Amino acid sequence: MSSPSIEVRSISTRSDFDEHGALMQAVWGTSTPLVNVELLTAISHSGGYVAAAFADDRMVGASVGFLADHHGEPALHSHITGVVDSMRHAGIGRAIKLHQRAWAAERGLRWITWTFDPLVRRNAWFNLAVLGARAEAYLPSFYGSMTDAINAGDESDRLYVCWDLADEVPSTPRDGSAGPDPIELVPTPEDAVDLRRSDPAAVATWRRSTRRALVGALDAGHSIVGFTRDGNYVIGSAR
Repeated sequence: MSSPSIEVRSISTRSDFDEHGALMQAVWGTSTPLVNVELLTAISHSGGYVAAAFADDRMVGASVGFLADHHGEPALHSHITGVVDSMRHAGIGRAIKLHQRAWAAERGLRWITWTFDPLVRRNAWFNLAVLGARAEAYLPSFYGSMTDAINAGDESDRLYVCWDLADEVPSTPRDGSAGPDPIELVPTPEDAVDLRRSDPAAVATWRRSTRRALVGALDAGHSIVGFTRDGNYVIGSAR
């Protein structure tokens, strides 16, 4: 059976916005809209980023972002991106990120920024190792209390990363093996999302230890130079 044809494109119609919002709610397991149609309409109309991925004309991923500032330069801040479970390993996330990259470049932007939960191993691997984004700040409890099925019962810490469009996307994963010996490896749980449901106390312990290590490293001027396949942040020398 052949793989479906994937297309990522900007969207601008009410029906697409409705589907975009429904997809996000399904991915996050919440009855509360994460981005409602009115907000998508306003972001799209004002020149922001509203896009979706389609597999044979079926929406399988969605993303929304807005213009922002990064170190005094205009940037695209990718606020939220979701992919349906059945297509999670089909390259949809990468396709959306490359679409964001092209969209930003067409508008003369140098940077794309976003945040992700530092305990979720698959996201850290994708963002830091595969895409080569650079971690710039650790944001404790960034969104406050969250109630969706993925984040409920945990603190909403986020790692803030930036993607410099002047750099090439890595041809091989940036796992920290290409540079000098790391000064520290910071581990993550195998599946933080599942652990939230089965053992919230364990997630809280992981959260505190990971926060302490990453905040300490960044505050001391060290860089996160990669993420290993077995789930460790690689801390390098001072920036």
